[in-house]
Formats: sequence, structure tokens, C-alpha cells
Amino acid sequence: MAKFSFSQDLGIDLGTANTLVFVKGKGVVVREPSVVATNVETGQVEAVGGDARNMIGRTPGNIRVIRPMKDGVIADYDTTATMMKYYIKQAQRNRSSFAKKPNVMVCVPSGITMVEERAVIDAAKQAGAKDAFPIAEPFAAAIGAGLPVWEPTGSMIVDIGGGTTEVAIISLGGIVTSQSIRTAGDDMDEAIIQYIRKTYNLMIGERSAEQLKMDLGHAGVPEPDEETEIRGRDLLTGLPKTISVSAKEISGALADTVSAIVDAVKLTLEKTPPELAADIMDRGIVLSGGGALLRNLDSVISEETKMPVFVAENPLDSVAIGTGKSLEFIEHFRSHPHVFSKAIKN
Repeated sequence: MAKFSFSQDLGIDLGTANTLVFVKGKGVVVREPSVVATNVETGQVEAVGGDARNMIGRTPGNIRVIRPMKDGVIADYDTTATMMKYYIKQAQRNRSSFAKKPNVMVCVPSGITMVEERAVIDAAKQAGAKDAFPIAEPFAAAIGAGLPVWEPTGSMIVDIGGGTTEVAIISLGGIVTSQSIRTAGDDMDEAIIQYIRKTYNLMIGERSAEQLKMDLGHAGVPEPDEETEIRGRDLLTGLPKTISVSAKEISGALADTVSAIVDAVKLTLEKTPPELAADIMDRGIVLSGGGALLRNLDSVISEETKMPVFVAENPLDSVAIGTGKSLEFIEHFRSHPHVFSKAIKN
């Protein structure tokens, strides 16, 4: 019986854009957007995840669609707890009624404060966890990407999520040096929205901007140049309008965000001890997270750092897989409870 309830332990990648839940022994079982729709009049939750995301920009006045996570941390505590409760319930749909509450490993940014970390742990417990342990996002991403994090060798991971980009050098089960910047996928979408607004006087929504990023987005100059049509609201006439935009324009709009990510990588490398820098020179830099899918980003980082750069095998799931796999080392995290102190040492 104890063994059965132990297998219910969960790893949660509580992201700004998406929440993934890993069940021990089963893998990633929940993959949903971090979005909640609530009724302002009654306070009732109308929809969570994909259903709520489909409501963005399409709701009547009494329905509010919110993303309770901002820049990798909790912006709306109660809504986050409600969302986690819903996803934990979904992950445990087939569980026995006799099973105990699960231990939960929750992923948090490496640049988190003590207060922000406490909020994540409390939200997980309120959502039904017996005990909750934080794990630094780049550390989880490195485990999920299959890097030898527990060995005395340097591994470098760059995890580009929705709200934060986490860059870290990991060795001997700990983060040696890291950089956490609040510039990531959401900023790319916002840059596209602002560019289209300034250049064409056209207002487009978040989902359209994200689609443009996926269809046409490149780091550096795209080859060959492609075009696509986009619909939005003309700010001059107030009427719907369709325009054509090119990959070159979208890549230009993303240039500042890409540059900030490259600078974070370089800054982390500058702080790296020489022995570990030599390891990274041999093994290369690994990219994970949704932002790693931006075309040509690996080549741009490689060009700027003069080091080999690879995209993780499963970049979107790396953090969730790593968070789930770290359940095997739960005692290690129990004895090293804080991420914010960077005190994860063997």
C-alpha cells in the first residue's frame, strides 16, 4: 500500500505560459496553458487551461481570463492554488481513494526570492500536496535534458520559458553560477504586437502574435524570406483589416529579446570557473523550453559564444521531466529546502 501511494508523487512545472504535471512511473500526464477564466460577479471558476485560453479576447464583461503566473512567479495566489488543484486532480484521475496525499516537486525560477518561493510551496499545499519541495528551473531542465548534473563536470543549460530565461552552470548536484532574466517567450510576443501596432497601425492579440512567432520567427536574418497574412483591428478606422508581414520584419522585432538572452548566456560564462568553462567547451550549451524552438537561435548563441550549442531532445517537456525525475532524490531536496539561497550542494 505504501508503495502504491508513493508512486502518486508528482512533479509540477508551474510555468508562466504552460503547466505540466509529471506522475512518477507514468511521465507527463497533464500539459495545459496556465490560464484561468473566472466569473467576476460570482467568483466562480468558469474554465481552466486550454478551454480558458480559447476564451482570451472573446469573453463577455462578466468573465475575466487571467494568467495567474507572471515572470515565473505567482501574481495571483488564490487563482494559482485553484489552477494547481485542478491539474493535480486531473493527474490523479485513476488513483485509488485510499491513496495518500502526494509529495509534490514544484519548479521555480533560480532568481526567486524567499517570499516568492514560500508562496509556491503554500499554493501547492493548498492545492492538495502532502509536502512540497521547490527545485530550480534550470536544474530541472538539465536533469530532463539528460545532462550529468550529479557528476563533477560542468553542464550548461539555457531554459527559455514564457516568463523567464534561466541560464545556469551545474556541477556536482548544484548550481555553480546562474542568471535569471525576466525576458523570454512572452516578451517576444509583446515585441511582435508593438511592431505591428507601430508599423501598420494594426492591433493584434497575444495568440496571433504567438502564431506569427512560430510561423515566421527567426533569430538573426531569416533565409529565405517568407510572408504570411495577419488579421487585426485597424487603429485608424476601428475596422478589421488584413495585412501581409515578412519573416525579416518579425525577426527584426525579436532582435532585442534575442540579444538580451545572448547577453545573459555570455554573462554567465564570464562568471564560470575555468575548469568548468573547459568542460562546457567540450560538451556544449544545451537549450530547452519553448523559446529554444525559435529558428536559428542555437546558431546565433554558438556564433556569439564560439561554443557548440544544441537544442534538448524534448525542449518543451525538459523541465517537467526533470522535475519528475528529481522525485527520486526527494530526500536531497528535503534536506536542502531553499532554491533562493542557491545552497543545493551534495
